Amino acid sequence: MYDEHQLAEIEQALSNWESTSLKEALEKMGEWKKEFTTSSGLTAKRLYTPLDLKAGEWNYLGQLGFPGGYPFTRGIEPVMYRSKLFRMYQYGGYGTAKATNEWFKYIIERGAEELGVAQDLPTQLGLDSDHPLARPEVGKVGVAIGSLADIEAIFKDIPIERIGVSTTSNATGPIFLAFMLALCEKRKISPQKLRLNIQNDILKEFIARGAYIFPPRPSMEFACDLREYCINNGLINVRPGEFCGYHMREAGANVIQELAFTLANAVAYLECLKSRGVDLNKCYQPVAGFTAGLDLFEEICKLRAFRRMFSRTMKERFNVSNPDAMAVSYRCNSQASLFTAQEPMNNIVRGAITALVQALAGVQVMSVACFDEAHALPSPEAVKIALRTQQIVAYETGVVNTVDPLAGSYYVEALTDELEEKAMTLFEKVQAMGGAIASIEQGFQIREIARSALKHQQQVESGERVMIGVNKYRGNEAVHLEVRRPDEKDVERQIERLNKLRKERDNDEVKIALNGLKEAAREGANLVLPALATVKAYATIGEMCDVLRDVWGEYEYRAEVL
Repeated sequence: MYDEHQLAEIEQALSNWESTSLKEALEKMGEWKKEFTTSSGLTAKRLYTPLDLKAGEWNYLGQLGFPGGYPFTRGIEPVMYRSKLFRMYQYGGYGTAKATNEWFKYIIERGAEELGVAQDLPTQLGLDSDHPLARPEVGKVGVAIGSLADIEAIFKDIPIERIGVSTTSNATGPIFLAFMLALCEKRKISPQKLRLNIQNDILKEFIARGAYIFPPRPSMEFACDLREYCINNGLINVRPGEFCGYHMREAGANVIQELAFTLANAVAYLECLKSRGVDLNKCYQPVAGFTAGLDLFEEICKLRAFRRMFSRTMKERFNVSNPDAMAVSYRCNSQASLFTAQEPMNNIVRGAITALVQALAGVQVMSVACFDEAHALPSPEAVKIALRTQQIVAYETGVVNTVDPLAGSYYVEALTDELEEKAMTLFEKVQAMGGAIASIEQGFQIREIARSALKHQQQVESGERVMIGVNKYRGNEAVHLEVRRPDEKDVERQIERLNKLRKERDNDEVKIALNGLKEAAREGANLVLPALATVKAYATIGEMCDVLRDVWGEYEYRAEVL
């Protein structure tokens, strides 16, 4: 990029500047804090020059390339937002299927292009709403889904062939696919038209989120059933699984951990698919889910770095040659753990910054957290503001006018390189332990993230890490918000629906289908089609997961791994 003579000139000029202009300014004004670092603790130098790019070695084509081409640092499509804007996504769902249906129609009217089906915890854990452990949580953080009947009610009068659908099914990912395939069949819609994203990343549940059912190894095989089925059946509009760093970050991981552990999980899934004989060149546009935090440059560089890390891994480790399989698509959301209960209106500003991060980093699907999420389920007004934030960034700021507009910044490129280098070092440490599952079983990721989370909290409490309205410029004004909570009667309504379903369905057909699912699990077969048969018989999610529990057992968290 620069020859030795040019670099020597720059180095001499930098030295002269530091000994004259800079020295004089520091003596006169100083700097307002002793050390400037990123959110992950990386040192931010005062000034960046070509010297920081190891400019004699730095290779434009190898490090950057062009949008839509290897190594995809600059984006996965040649034209990016000049051709197709990021999709505007809103996560929602609560209480009953009927209430969620009404909510989805509300946000569609206000510009949402994709519906995120938030499932309540019992659904995510494979429990029916009338299970004794389920009742306190029915409909609390998402919608209760007991059977295909609930799916039919959630999407009543919603054109699923035109509106994208996504969900955080992880332990039960293949079952959710079965629900949607059955709905398509009932509506006579080709599965090829279904625009569906299923998170289906169970490994991060063991690391950070805790919504697991079965032990890690059968859980991963179950998740790969979904991936294998979609790849082999050419469902190119179904994204059968994210490599999801989002929840690890929300649990306290720093950016380097988020990158490394996400890649390690991705490699575990890919190795599983490869062992089944799946052609990884057919992994059309794999998906990664990440946070968008508030450290503007570090967050942008993180997303640029992972595209490069992933494409190199696909090419060099898995010998993938198809560009579509090397180009990882991004689904991002605001790092909501940074949204504060104190002075919640400040979160509107935080949301705008995270939207800007996502746009400048080139994400494909954007979501912005709502300003009142630290208090309750988002209010209609908060959801509208979150959508409007994305729309203003898309149509009023001009950041979509050119592809990867920050490329070439000495700071951006140096930070992208540094994040990649440090994340790959941590990734290799996981690989040396035997890979993602082996290190999960040893508690490695949990310990590392716990240390990072503790450090973050200590910095907040000491004031070293500033949070406006929390530990600096804190006001004493009372918070007055419209707190949106589920109707407590929703629990009884959902249980009544389940009881009615069990009485009216053909229970002999259900029994046959459940037995078929159990036998397929025992034989190690792909479970998508057996799950589809069971779903179409209107078996409940609890009944389906119970037969799988009989085969695989349940995972019990062991505190000693810490």
